[in-house]
Amino acid sequence: MILITERLILRNLTEKDASELFEYSKDEEVGKNAGWKPHESLEESKQLLTEIFLGKEDIFGIIEKQTGKLIGTVGLMPDSTRENEDARMIGYAIGKDYWGKGFMTEAVKRILSYGFCEKAYDLISVSHYTDNIRSQRVIEKCGFQFEGVQRKGERRYDGELMDKNWYSLTKEEFCQNMN
Repeated sequence: MILITERLILRNLTEKDASELFEYSKDEEVGKNAGWKPHESLEESKQLLTEIFLGKEDIFGIIEKQTGKLIGTVGLMPDSTRENEDARMIGYAIGKDYWGKGFMTEAVKRILSYGFCEKAYDLISVSHYTDNIRSQRVIEKCGFQFEGVQRKGERRYDGELMDKNWYSLTKEEFCQNMN
């Protein structure tokens, strides 16, 4: 599956993406904000690529059109916090060199369109650690509605208990925002 935006190509990941995945995943700030331990080796990235990304229909690599480089990932997975088989949760990460340039907002908006219009999901949720203001801005720009704070909701890889802000967007809200 390939999804196109003005500056990006979103496509399923392949084994060939391991070195570029490692390139941005080894950055401590990228992992810390996304909730996972920074990758320590190319082998670790290869293993996670196989376990988490390969063969997953709704998970995409974010490719910058201009360079053809993998700069991040974005995807939808079942929302384990809801008893709703048509609900998905969005997750994303992007290399630090691409922060603040609108790439993630562009990718998330395209994934929302894919999720609601092509896959017919009826709700998409998202969360972020309360101190991750960059992610909060992406979420707000994409029209998600704030649901609340889950206090001490997740133990991060470094052992710290983190508060999380939760948001959701329904298919109806998404369609209204498109008009």
